Formats: sequence, C-alpha cells, structure tokens
Amino acid sequence: MTKAIGFSAFGGADVLHPIEIDLPAPGPGQVRVAVRTAGVNPVDHKLRSGAMAELFPVTFPHVTGYELAGVVEAVGAGVTRWAPGDEVLGPTDGGGGYAEHALLDAGKVVRKPAALGWEQAAAIPVAAETAWRSLALLDVERGGTLLVHGAAGGVGTVLLQFARSRGIRVIGTASESNHARLRALGAIPVTYGDGLAERVRAVAPDGVDRVLDAAGQGDVLPLSIELVGGAGRVLTIADWAGAAEHGVRFSGGSETVHHHGPALAAALALYEEGTLDLPLHEVFPLAEAAQAHRVSEAGHVRGKIVLAVG
Repeated sequence: MTKAIGFSAFGGADVLHPIEIDLPAPGPGQVRVAVRTAGVNPVDHKLRSGAMAELFPVTFPHVTGYELAGVVEAVGAGVTRWAPGDEVLGPTDGGGGYAEHALLDAGKVVRKPAALGWEQAAAIPVAAETAWRSLALLDVERGGTLLVHGAAGGVGTVLLQFARSRGIRVIGTASESNHARLRALGAIPVTYGDGLAERVRAVAPDGVDRVLDAAGQGDVLPLSIELVGGAGRVLTIADWAGAAEHGVRFSGGSETVHHHGPALAAALALYEEGTLDLPLHEVFPLAEAAQAHRVSEAGHVRGKIVLAVG
C-alpha cells in the first residue's frame, strides 16, 4: 500500500482526505515513480468540485494530480530508456500525482537536470505542455498579436517565453501588481476588468489576431470574440461551460495529438540557457493539499502551486 490524498465525493476542498491505495505496478511502457513533488493546477479543483465531471468522469476514490517529479522505482515491460534511480519529471495519465507513488507513461517523462530543484521540476510539465499546445492550436504567425487572459499564472508565464522565442507579440491581462513582471517577460500588460476592450485597443490599434483565455474568470469570451472578429480565433483552457455557450474552442489536453515531448524539451532548453522563468507561488506539504486547493481556487496565483510529497 502507499499513501495518497484523494476524494470520494465531489465538493469543496474539505472532501480531500488521506487514503491508502495499492502500490501501483507498472504495466508495459510505464514507470513507477517515488513522488518527490506534485504540481497543483486549476483542473484539480475543478474536477474535485464536480464542475468538469461530464467532460472528465472519475471513479471514486479519485487521486488527482497531473504532473510530478520523482525517482524511478520500477519499470514495466518494454521500457529500456529508464532504470530505477533515475530522476524524472513528467505528466501523469488521468491523475494520481497526489501520492507517494504514481505511474507515468515512460515515453512522456524526461530526465530532471541535476541542478533543477524538485519543486520547480514538478511545476513544469502541465504549464509547458498547455502553453505549447495552446500556441499550436491558435496557430499564431510570427509578428502576430496574441491576447492572453491570466498571463501571470503558470501557463501564461511559460507561454510568454515560448511566444517571445517565436516572435509573437503578446498582450497579457493581469493585476497591476504583476505588470512589471509581464514586461520583463516581453509582454504588454493591461489591467483586467471594466474597460478592458478599450485598453486592449489602445495598445493594439491594428487589432488582435488570436486570444487565449487561461483564467476562466469573468465574462471575457464575448469580449474576446468581439476583439478578434470571430469565435474561431479564440481558445479557452479554463472555461469549458463558457466555450460551449459562446462557440469557442476548449482544450483540456484530451486531444489525440500529444505535445509533451516538444513542450518539455523547449522548457528545459530555456532552463539550460538560464532563462526559464517559472516562479513558485507557494509550496505545501501533501497533507495540506486542501489548503493548496483553496489558494488555487481563490485565483490571482502568481506562478505555480506545488505539493512536497517525499
């Protein structure tokens, strides 16, 4: 058996509780990892609350957590690239990160650089993959202008760095306290809230080519459609219900095309260059996963929330 934090019914953060699960045995193409750290993402609390039950059904008790870093402990049949003792980071398949042990697809994990801290390592996989996937789906051309709602969060932070390397101009919405940070990452910051459309037009008089909603807060989708002239140029990764209502594309990572390989390679290349900027908002012990969810749900998170597991 191994220890985990899970939930047996949908509800608020208090439904999270310690559970014991069978020590997972790696199947063909899998590795079992002794988890050191796990990332906390908005999808975690949306699943826990039941808000995404229709889109991503779960079986109770469910252990969430979609990214982690740890040490390979066992490998399944056909796995030759990894061996016990290897330090890796990567995405989980269907959750399971809030646990002392978890299974990962051997083809999606990458080696953790020796100097990269465990906390930051667990913060990379979801943010990098989501940012890379979003840029791919939006197909923004070099020299184009992209508006990002929630640009100071984990995904937005990495996306700004990927976009800068591609020559894409980014306008990012954020609170004024995060404006200096967005400028440092190469973005043009604007304050969200009433009058947003006018502020965006003021800094982009030639218009906006694409919009990414990475916040899922407020009624930004109709405004975004207005700014770009059509729902087909808007993508949300945070508002499934709003996407359905307004005819906007939603991407939750369930597409058949996987972006983990190039996304993680690009993020770690930035790290090796010494330019990867992915701050940690707060690190909680695994036992305080409920509090980590409360902080995540409250919004205005700057960077990533991480759980220290082992």
